[in-house]
Amino acid sequence: MTRTALVRHGETDWNRDGRLQGRSDVLLNDTGRRQARALADAIADDGWTLAVPSPLARARETAQLLADRLGIPLLPADDDLVERDFGEAEGLDRDEIAQRYPAGERPGMEAWEDLVARAGGAVRRLRASHPDEHLLVVCHGTFIRAAVEGLAGVQVPRLGNASTVLLEGAGEDWRLLEQGSVAPLG
Repeated sequence: MTRTALVRHGETDWNRDGRLQGRSDVLLNDTGRRQARALADAIADDGWTLAVPSPLARARETAQLLADRLGIPLLPADDDLVERDFGEAEGLDRDEIAQRYPAGERPGMEAWEDLVARAGGAVRRLRASHPDEHLLVVCHGTFIRAAVEGLAGVQVPRLGNASTVLLEGAGEDWRLLEQGSVAPLG
């Protein structure tokens, strides 16, 4: 059976500084580029055949670095893989968020249920469109957590930059194989 790896993009300056990125289009920093290359080296012999990124620059560059190192095709960015919209909280750090929104509300934020449906649907659609490929879906941390919940009914903790979740499945039948790294396909 084919597998799908959901890959969180490499580090950005906002990640480093603890700022909430959401849909803000923040670029990878040098650490993020090194992380993407190291991930590519770690999975070079695992049989991945196709990569697809979110439209945000940090995911597109991570995916490009992976595809180049692995010698695999890179599909055009898929708009449905974009990160959760955190509304007015985007760009703020944890302290600023706590100060401005002490009750936890974040005006303009995409509802969790909507994100779970969108993320799970996007991964199902990609899997159905490329049934024989071993897919690297390069996207975002909150998106990945929502996708896993929507697909496999499992909650995963926050992921570090350039880390992965490995899934197996299609349609409505999905299971979480591993989180934190990409396992060999063999």
